[in-house]
Amino acid sequence: MNATIIDAINDALHTEMRNDDRTLVFGQDVAESGGVFRATDGLLAAFGSDRVLDTPLSEIAIVGSAVGLATHGFRPIAEIQFSGFLPPAFDQLVTNASRIRWRTRGELTAPMVVRTPYGAGVRALEHHSESLEGAYGHVPGLTVAIPSTPHDAKGMLISAIRDPDPVLFMEPKHVYRSLREDIPEGDYTEPLGEAAIRREGEDVTVVSWGAMMHKTLEAVDNLDGVDAEVIDLRTISPLDRETVTESVRKTGRCVVVHEAAKTGGFAGELVATINDEVLLYLEAPIERVTGFDIPVPLLSMEDYYVPHPPRIEEAITKTVSY
Repeated sequence: MNATIIDAINDALHTEMRNDDRTLVFGQDVAESGGVFRATDGLLAAFGSDRVLDTPLSEIAIVGSAVGLATHGFRPIAEIQFSGFLPPAFDQLVTNASRIRWRTRGELTAPMVVRTPYGAGVRALEHHSESLEGAYGHVPGLTVAIPSTPHDAKGMLISAIRDPDPVLFMEPKHVYRSLREDIPEGDYTEPLGEAAIRREGEDVTVVSWGAMMHKTLEAVDNLDGVDAEVIDLRTISPLDRETVTESVRKTGRCVVVHEAAKTGGFAGELVATINDEVLLYLEAPIERVTGFDIPVPLLSMEDYYVPHPPRIEEAITKTVSY
């Protein structure tokens, strides 16, 4: 099946709803219209209004309902229309979903998925373009997964739906439809908590995820004479420390790329992890290529905010030539 990320997500939802009648999909506009990006298109016709439901515009109610359903035997898949609307439900994710297993000493769990498109690059309005994955990655008990390819989008979403604990599944909307690849028909999974090495190299480790992965690969391809190893983190929490640190142990250099603001961004956690575990192997300071410490600007100004290949190339060159 030749698919975009949106196609892959839609296929994963169809696959798991066929496989497990405990699965439910709900959120704003997900039923009648198939979602604002059409990720849930066709689900209502296939599975009916008992399992595919439109909700009021209340994020805390959407996620809170998912917690309740998950603790009572269902496998809810809730959609938050844009990740910038997720903060009202932060309390449910932090206070209830992520710690229900710990709070009840394993008597209750919350096998639920919250899907949400995130990131800039589509000329959206305010609160539609945030990249707050670092904030959610700070929450113990909450898996934060971010695919960058159609193959991973389907396989990781199926894994997320089957996971016994809550998963925040953040989808890079900038590349929802801009790339295609062949993916398997039917049922397959990709593991959560494992990074993927997209390109092997010896000179420098470049770590990224989501939509920035493709800009990172483009930047690496533009550089002559630099043998870069590119790691797609795929899961912010739990972090695959071993893949990252083993790569840096080999290359001695590292660049981290993400579109979230720099201060408090997840790149800082990666830098700390590398310093903790392989500091003595470093041959240059670690570079961070990120968004700026401002709200995502509107419309065409996004192009100045989001890291682009020349900025990434500059950081890689600086690190390699240190």
